[in-house]
Amino acid sequence: MTLAQAIVLGAVQGATEFLPISSSAHLILAPWLMGWPDQGLTFDVVLHAGTLIAILSFFWKDWFQMVAGVFQRDRHNRSPQPAMLWLIICGTVPAAIVGFLAEKTIETTLRSPFILSITLIGVALLLWLAERIVQLNKDLSQVSLTDALSIGGAQALALVPGTSRSGITIATGLFRGLTREAAARFSFLLSAPITGGSVLKRLLDLQQAGIAEAERIPMLFGFLSSLIVGYLTIKFLMRYLQRNTLQVFIVYRIVLGVVILLLIQFAGFRP
Repeated sequence: MTLAQAIVLGAVQGATEFLPISSSAHLILAPWLMGWPDQGLTFDVVLHAGTLIAILSFFWKDWFQMVAGVFQRDRHNRSPQPAMLWLIICGTVPAAIVGFLAEKTIETTLRSPFILSITLIGVALLLWLAERIVQLNKDLSQVSLTDALSIGGAQALALVPGTSRSGITIATGLFRGLTREAAARFSFLLSAPITGGSVLKRLLDLQQAGIAEAERIPMLFGFLSSLIVGYLTIKFLMRYLQRNTLQVFIVYRIVLGVVILLLIQFAGFRP
């Protein structure tokens, strides 16, 4: 892998992991369009580690307050942050269970261009429907256990390529009545434990293989690209959703889904 390929793929991961447009779709499509070889599991782990650090660094105040609040002794003036921590833990459970039991099966049986196009378009329609029929008036402090479990259950579906973890969790948050900004914020906070667990698991799987010396510099730049672009993407999206709808992402997902169907039909798209 060249340095340029690593930087490009890192930037693709960093942007598409947080925008509701599916990182898996773009990481499958980009190498195919460029004629690049598959980047391999080790590089995927490095890119996901970059986006994990982006989440933790952007929301470091939230994480600090949640953890510090657990040890707060004054019950009368207790911060609501510890409750949010427990909601995130509860919301993580469904995806953790599904990931443990079915990750390999899903990745081997559902990793096809046709499934990719269907999930891209399907989640776009869910986002459109939520925007149209639901009153979006709940802020982050009003997230309930039912909300957390619903969004966490939706997060489990993100194992299916093209679904988009942020896309399906934000859509579910909207259906639960959360504002766009609150749905995105909870989605990103919820993603940290499951992403961290996935990265740790894959690192343990790869501990015997090691990293070839020639690949270390490209991987470092891929990691940095994923981290920096991921951080900037979170910052952009949180500001964007304060005043704008998800319409642009809905249209983009549908267009990309149609493009993939056309590539299957006329260009033999078979990653």
